This record gives sequence, C-alpha cells and structure tokens, in this order.
Amino acid sequence: MNDDNEYGIDLFTQTYLASVGEVLARIDQAQVIAANRALLAAYERGAWVFVAGNGGSASAASHLACDFEKTVSGKDPRSARKRFRVHSLVDNVARMTAWANDETFDCVFSEPLRTAASEGDVLIVITASGNSPNVVEALQVARAQGVITVGFLGFEGGKAMALCDFPILVPCRDYGLVEGAHGVLSHMMTSWLTHAVAAGQRRNEASVAIAASSPLARVGT
Repeated sequence: MNDDNEYGIDLFTQTYLASVGEVLARIDQAQVIAANRALLAAYERGAWVFVAGNGGSASAASHLACDFEKTVSGKDPRSARKRFRVHSLVDNVARMTAWANDETFDCVFSEPLRTAASEGDVLIVITASGNSPNVVEALQVARAQGVITVGFLGFEGGKAMALCDFPILVPCRDYGLVEGAHGVLSHMMTSWLTHAVAAGQRRNEASVAIAASSPLARVGT
C-alpha cells in the first residue's frame, strides 16, 4: 500500500499554498487600484473592453469577459439598464484561424482589434511571459489607436510591461502560480466592479427620485 507522505505530499501542499499567499502579497496594489478605476471609467462612458491571451490565458480571457458582462450586471442581469461592453478576442475560432492561416498567428488579436477598437476603449492582455508575439502586436496596435492597455503579467513582465498603461505584474516565474494569481485578480476586479456599478446605480436612482419630488419638477404641471 502506498503512503502519500512517501512522496512528500504534506510538505508540498503546505509549501505551495504558502507560496500562493507570498506571490499575491508581492503584487503592486496601486496598479490594481488604478486599473480598476480605469475599467469603471470605461464602463461609465460606454467604452468597449477587449480581452486576449494564449493557452490557459485564453480561457482566462473568456472567463473575464463572461464575468464583466454578466456578473458585473448585478443580481438581476437581464434587467440591467447598462452593461459592460466587453469582447473576448479569443472566442471566434473561424476568425482566428483565418488570420493565422492566411497571414500569421502574430496578428490574430491585433487585426480584429484594428477593426473594432476606438480611442478610449480598453485592451486587457493576460500573459505569463509578456513576450507572446500576438499579445505584443495587439498592445502596439492598441497604443497606436489610443486604446488604454491593462496587462495581467508574470515573470519580469516581458515586452508587454512597457506597452501597458496599467501593468499588473505577478513577480514569479512559476506558470501555475502566475496563472492562479491572474485568476484571483480577475475575480477581485469583478467583485469590486460589481459593487461599484451597483453603488452608482443606487446613487442615480436616488438623484432621480429627489429630482422628481422637487417642487421645481411640478412647475407647469
């Protein structure tokens, strides 16, 4: 009979979970806060938010887009008057493979971005190395078009670091720990934006109610 301890599972589990906390503690909170504010401002002005990544980070991009569109809309999303305008650049297989096959995989994010993005929109890239050519090219196109750039980065940030207006670096060279931290950041942003959007809606509703009850509102009726 095998004994799990023979393979060091106890120490490994303890060490790994401790490492998760240590990695999260090294993230620059000021950058996270600034990125959150930029995303809330994008929501308020009706800007589009585009999300991109490769491999596991592609699924993270899809997940983030889902959460921004639905979860941030609140407890009754179908009745939400306003939603995040968010688009995952990884979810159209036909478009991605057409650009990759006919041109180069380096442009699978940048060309759709070139088509759809406008000045003041936001691009979020999720990448551990920060050096994926298609991510770097997307950031370059975004900056040229006046698109605000946010990066969920790992390692030392790679080439993406200098191309992001809001680089959120997870300073670690372990892919699993970096991607796990990116997941935590995604859920944290979703939670805060959900709260902020709901608070803004309550303020707006209160302002409308106050205006409607004002004597000036009844003048001429």
